[in-house]
Parts: sequence; C-alpha cells; structure tokens
Amino acid sequence: MPLTPLNALSPLDGRYFAKVSPLRDSFSEFGLIGLRLRVEIEWLKALCAEPSIPEVAALSPDVVARLDAVVAGFSEADAREVKDIETRIKHDVKALEYWLRQRLIGSADLQRILGFIHFACTSEDINNLCHALMVQQTRAQIMLPALDRVIDKLAVLAHELADLSMLSRTHGQAATPTTLGKEMANFAARLHRARARIVGVRTSGKINGAVGNYNAHLVAYPDVDWPGLARAFVERLGLEFNPYTTQIEPHDNLAELFDAYSAANTIIIGLDRDMWGYISLGYFRQRAMPGEVGSSTMPHKVNPIDFENSEGNLGVANALLQHLAEKLPVSRWQRDLSDSTVLRNMGVALGHTLLGWDNCLSGLSQVEANPARLREDLEQAWEVLAEPIQTVMRRYGVEEPYEQLKALTRGKDGITRDTLHAFIDQLQIPEGERQRLLELTPAGYIGFAARLAREI
Repeated sequence: MPLTPLNALSPLDGRYFAKVSPLRDSFSEFGLIGLRLRVEIEWLKALCAEPSIPEVAALSPDVVARLDAVVAGFSEADAREVKDIETRIKHDVKALEYWLRQRLIGSADLQRILGFIHFACTSEDINNLCHALMVQQTRAQIMLPALDRVIDKLAVLAHELADLSMLSRTHGQAATPTTLGKEMANFAARLHRARARIVGVRTSGKINGAVGNYNAHLVAYPDVDWPGLARAFVERLGLEFNPYTTQIEPHDNLAELFDAYSAANTIIIGLDRDMWGYISLGYFRQRAMPGEVGSSTMPHKVNPIDFENSEGNLGVANALLQHLAEKLPVSRWQRDLSDSTVLRNMGVALGHTLLGWDNCLSGLSQVEANPARLREDLEQAWEVLAEPIQTVMRRYGVEEPYEQLKALTRGKDGITRDTLHAFIDQLQIPEGERQRLLELTPAGYIGFAARLAREI
C-alpha cells in the first residue's frame, strides 16, 4: 500500500505532513543520506589537498566541480539505489560508500582516488557530522524563525494590551492586579532567554577513527598531522571540533540543545494553559472562523483548540527531547548502537516542537481582549486593595496594619468600595495619603505593569 497522509503511522507524516515539511530536507532518510554524501565528498577533497599523502594529488577545479555536482544532483532515485545496496549488505554508511565508488568508476582522473573514499573512517565519523549539521541548519533556518514568530506576537500583544488592567489570580484566588499586556510580556521575556540558550549551544563533531585515536591513520601515513587535519575539516563544515571522543562523538552538545528546546517548550506549555484559562474566564474572546465547527453537538462552541493542540504536541516533543538529552551522552565503553535508533527520532521531536509553536502562534493570532469582562472582575474584587492600604499604614506607624486589614477582608464576601472607604476615613494618617487611598481603584492599582509591558 503506498504511503499517503491517510495511512501514515505517524501523524507527522499524515495529518501534519504539510506543517512539518520544512524539516524533511534534513531529518528524512533522504536528507541523512544526502548529508552523508556531502561529508564523504568533502573528506575525499580534504585528503586530496593534503601534501603528505602522495598517492593523491590536488584535484583540478574541473574534478572538484564534478564531485560537487554529485552532491548537488543527489536525487531520491539515487537514494533508492543506496538503500538497495544496504538491503544486500545490511550497513547504511557502507552502502553509500559503495554507491559513490560505482558513480565515480569509469572516469580516468577519478580512478586514482576511489580507494580514498571513506578513508580511515568509521561510520560514526560520517554520521556524527551529519547529525550536527542537521540540527545546526534546522535551528537557524526553521526552528528559530518559528520561535521568533511566537515571541514577536507576544511582544505585539504586550504593547497593545499594556494598559488593560486585569485581576491577577494567585493560587486561583483574586490577587493584586496586573495588566493583560504585562502577562504577555512575561512570556516574551522568558522565551527571549530560552532562545538565547538554544542559540548558545555549539554543535560539535569529530573524524578521528574507530576509537578516537587516529590508529589506522597513523599507521598508513605517520607523517600527516591527523589531529590538525581533522580539526580543520570539522571547522570547515562550520562545526566545533571535539578532540576527545571514543568511536562516537559523545553527544553532549546535542543533549544540551535538546534540553534547551525542551525548556522553551515548557514555557510555551505554561503560556498555552494560561491562555486557555483566560479564554475560559472571558478575558479573551476567540474570533470565530467562517465555516469552522467547534462541537459536533453544541453549535455555539468556539474551543481553544490551538492552545490545546500546542500543549499536547509540546508534551510529546518534551518526552522525546528529554529522552534524547538523557540517553545520548551515555554509551557503553567505546561504543554501542543504542544511540543510533534514538538519533533517528530527532526530527520527530523537533517536528512536534515546530507543530506546538505554530499551534500557539495560531491561537495568539485569533484572540482579542474583552475589556468589559476584565472590568467586571476588577469591580468585584475591591478586597485586593487591602494590600496597599496596610502598606501605607505601615509607613506611618499605624499599629497592627496587616492584622486590621486581615480582620476586615479575609474570607469575607461583599467587600466594596464603601467598605474600604469607611475604613480609610478613620485612619490616623496624613490627609494627602488618605485622599490617595480613597482615589485608588482595583483597575488603577497596577504598579509599573503598563510600563514593563511596553518595554519588552
């Protein structure tokens, strides 16, 4: 049965195929084989440029161009040929080596270098560089731009809603007011920090042989500075060189990166839940999209499905990301293969991450504030002014200010403007301070919230 969005096992290859398609160029099997080909060709070119290896000479510009064309022209048909070889020999990297030799056979000026394809390499020399390139290019080209769109939207909402007062809820109970914009700014600021952490992870690689010591390299060519050549090669790929490895690059940087993605996801899960709650309270309305159905039986429903989908996808993503972060740095002795199958799920983890970010952005783009509902809640919560009243009383030495306001307000229904004004009128404080307290309202008691929201 041909694979279609209807029969795909993974929703990333079915229901969400289009939304995560940008990741396929890197994380699909085709993408991985193509990167392996690139690394193999670049290593071959590096060996040919090394003066201490007399069996190969510097390649002419024409030969270099032909080698580069093999990489640039690599197609899915080519990848299928590689997979056919793998089916016979049961080894994916060796299959590419054989395919590349077959592709270059027949050219006299390339015949002399065929034996140097995959020279002194273990499979992990190729794979670790591919994995590092995968996460590096998708981070810059796909993931960070998607995260930036969420951050930018939060900043826009923070500015637009900077002055719109909102009753806070700590422990689910009425608390000191803030503004709707300031709450958006809080998440934007946190995601700025999370983004910096993602950017700050350096992707590393190695190409040092079977157990990381250049053993075969040194026997074949004792006069070559193999550590220097390896460093230059890895850095030329745009990666940080790791000189101390076993057969595998230890994946510490990959683990750090996946943990950083997970941290950003956790922040957005918190945002999803808060937005879900604000919609439930009526602080935000959702724009009804023409033609959409919210419930199969209740025609009035406009459900916060974008935030729910975001939370769900990011939960799946974090389960995978945390497993990647915890498992990848652990390998038995000089190498085991338990990381190999796990690494094939990098794209799945980032696919659900990308979906979650896009879902959240969609939800943020379809909400509008409901000032009337916000005012209604504030007008029912005059008790929140017990905090500033007792704080001013402290300034002027009034005895037991906290205890007096506690007796007046804690657990009491029906605390109104009049209740508080009667209390303020009998306070022994300067008249100017009394007037300031009498003019205070829940909606106006927002501190620097508006200013902070506009500064994000």
